[in-house]
Amino acid sequence: MPQKKNKKIFIYFFLFLILSSANNQILKKIEYPKLKNIQVIGLDKIENLEIENKLTHLKLQNLYFLNPFQIKEILDENSLIETYSVFKKFPSTIIIKIKKTRILASTYKNGFNYYIGSNGKLIKAKNNKIDKPFVFGNFNNTEFLKLKEIIDKSKLDYRNIKKIYFFNSGRWDIELLDGLLIKLPEKKFLQSINISMDLISKNKIKNIKIIDNRIEGQVILNE
Repeated sequence: MPQKKNKKIFIYFFLFLILSSANNQILKKIEYPKLKNIQVIGLDKIENLEIENKLTHLKLQNLYFLNPFQIKEILDENSLIETYSVFKKFPSTIIIKIKKTRILASTYKNGFNYYIGSNGKLIKAKNNKIDKPFVFGNFNNTEFLKLKEIIDKSKLDYRNIKKIYFFNSGRWDIELLDGLLIKLPEKKFLQSINISMDLISKNKIKNIKIIDNRIEGQVILNE
């Protein structure tokens, strides 16, 4: 009996080797889809091409098992990108659709001029000027975005702002295109901005250059 069992095991093992070898040969002949083309859409032509060049090392990889983190790493370091989507187009292409960040303001940090994007990132400024407010001070980009969001909810048109000043106490001043300076308190930004805009709209601040809201419950007007 033991000998018959051993013979059966040997036969099964022999068949397993034959089938495995056959399958391996078949698998070797199967050609998996490989990445050959990378298409980036959404930025300027040169900017799209720069991203495509940074992703060329992914070419000839199996399109099924392409590691998304390798793409994410490259895209996340690009300060021009707000959001993006990646699509696989078989048999050999990936398409990356990008939404470009909006330029909200400009600033100066560590010896360089930057734009501030709606994604909260600093973008190295080009030589051309932009019609956006200039932000002064050692501010946090996230805090600036919060201020921008409050301004958008207020009665103040963001397009009428010339300069924004940040103070280490966490307070902001806003200078309008006509030179009028609005001093905000450390809190209740929205309320203070709307009070200032109401005064402006009612023509109650002729010859006034500063609206000072820093003391709670008071509005001080200075020429």
